[in-house]
Amino acid sequence: MSRKMNSSGWLGISLAGLMGMQVFAVDVSSFCKAQVPGKYILPSEEGEWTWGMAPIYDENGKLHIFNSIIPDNGSWKDNSRIVHWTADSPEGPYTLQGDLFASDEAGYHNPQVSKVGDTYVLVYLFNKLNDENGSMQEVGIATAKSLDGPWTESPLNPIIPAAGKMGGAEINHASNPTFVAAPDGKFRIYYKVMTDKHKHREIALAVSDKIEGPYVNYAGNPVISYADKELDIEDPYAFYYNDQYYMIVEDRRGVKDMLEGNPLPVNHRKSGGLRPGLIYTSKDGIDWGIPEVGYLTNELYFGEKLARSERPSILWKDGKPECLFLACHDKDPTAGYFVRIKNWDGK
Repeated sequence: MSRKMNSSGWLGISLAGLMGMQVFAVDVSSFCKAQVPGKYILPSEEGEWTWGMAPIYDENGKLHIFNSIIPDNGSWKDNSRIVHWTADSPEGPYTLQGDLFASDEAGYHNPQVSKVGDTYVLVYLFNKLNDENGSMQEVGIATAKSLDGPWTESPLNPIIPAAGKMGGAEINHASNPTFVAAPDGKFRIYYKVMTDKHKHREIALAVSDKIEGPYVNYAGNPVISYADKELDIEDPYAFYYNDQYYMIVEDRRGVKDMLEGNPLPVNHRKSGGLRPGLIYTSKDGIDWGIPEVGYLTNELYFGEKLARSERPSILWKDGKPECLFLACHDKDPTAGYFVRIKNWDGK
């Protein structure tokens, strides 16, 4: 984990400080302060549940969303498929256009969508079934000239396999990718990684000269990790905006509490998006420093019973962030909800 001090400075004396732990203020970011609650969208049909939302406008201003649908009697690892919706606005109503990726040989899950020039790019988790390594989560990529398709999967898939070494350990999990067209002309994918060393989720980086790959893991991976504190982060959403890299993540087990010198007892570290998420900034997309609060919870946005808010993804309009979409295990259930982002310039 990077130990660079940010503008928030240090907190005052605390028990953690007295014990020698570096303690930081984790402030509420300007990005979070710019958010205005929207609404829950995409309710599940009987017998299945929807999850997450990767939103993007086409060249005519039509909104497209790609997300996951899983049968109630199935598993997101094995039976998830990626589907395509359209609407005229984030509020909807939404029309299901059909399946985008579905297979009896793999589960397709957690897509993220971008546009580079005239090419649309979809990255996703896919879980190959019954291969020589067993069921394994890896990263795939597909491209299209239109959001209505056809979509072409890279012949190099999995572009990030669950293989190789990181920090002297064997990588055995690669998932939940986020794609960034870097200012140097290269393409980056940040993703959740796990190794055989421990079960903690870390964030890694792979880079390519071409959208479709091949992608090469950064030698200094992981780029963000709290494994030494036995804490997880996941669901990265990375972007480059106003000369700076940003990454929004789910604070899965209390990173904020630990950084502020008040680590949660192990038996109180409930997993999942039951707490506000984090946002990091970086000049190079390698050194991410100390985060701020990046988004809140459904309880804080809507005054409802706390549920898991995960999978952050931004809807961009005219080069600026318009909405933040979050998956949520709410009571109905829906795929999740969005909040509008009012007049945020990245500072």
